[in-house]
Amino acid sequence: MSKIKTVAVVGGTHGNEFSGIYLLRKWQQSAALARDSFSVETVFANPKAHNDNKRYVDHDLNRQFSLADLANNELASYEQSRAKAINQQIGPKGDAKVDFIIDLHNTTSNMGPSLILLQSDRFNRQLGAYVKMHMPNAVIVLEDHTSVEQHHFLSSIAPLGVIVEIGPQPQSVIRQDVLDWMDEMTQHILDFVHLYNTDELLPLIPSYEAFRYHETLSLPLDEQGQRIGMVHRSVQDNDFEPLHSGDPIFTLFDGSEVFWKGDYEAFPHFINEAAYYDNNLAMSLAKKVQISTLD
Repeated sequence: MSKIKTVAVVGGTHGNEFSGIYLLRKWQQSAALARDSFSVETVFANPKAHNDNKRYVDHDLNRQFSLADLANNELASYEQSRAKAINQQIGPKGDAKVDFIIDLHNTTSNMGPSLILLQSDRFNRQLGAYVKMHMPNAVIVLEDHTSVEQHHFLSSIAPLGVIVEIGPQPQSVIRQDVLDWMDEMTQHILDFVHLYNTDELLPLIPSYEAFRYHETLSLPLDEQGQRIGMVHRSVQDNDFEPLHSGDPIFTLFDGSEVFWKGDYEAFPHFINEAAYYDNNLAMSLAKKVQISTLD
């Protein structure tokens, strides 16, 4: 793979996820993002949503970057227009000006410092290993169920892109531990890119544990689409802890319980994410995998 010449670090894709926004302000006053082998551009993705103290104004900005949507000029809400402007600034998708995107996010879920990889090619596998070696509490999540071209995330504009997802942090709040994790993980990612460019990578761990996205579960609803239950107390805050068939997963408001009937060992994450309530989503489920860095 060719060397990475330009990196975009993006904050504020969601206006009420504060860590990335405040880190951009901090980094713009220093040389903390600078590395000798590539240039870095910072992008404040959704300033209007931030000023309004909302996740988004009209539509979720991080769902507007499919090639079809970017090419559809009839999609002209604030975020749909903002996506086209960002795509023009650092894209266009498929022939981007930047080689690598780091998109910074917070979650209300207890996911700790998580790195979401959109691909499982050798570069991304090695990046995950490097981050795990230097930040052992980091969790690596794979969202490689579709190609980069088919992803609708902002980070899919470039040929390479990752999402830094840190929680738990309430919306419109700054937590020092969460902000520090985001700062640390971003620095490790940039260090890896520099070492990759300069052929100075030291030997990496041969393999590591990761979690590959498998499916999304919805909150229990009645026939009218009204919520009739909530995430079970035994699941709440236990992101990346195993869930087995027969384990309770929801408690209904009448006091009864719903048990998971899956046929695999699942690892919930984004548990009870506040931002997903508009779609009645309860959590994502992953399968634990072992990632090799040797092939």
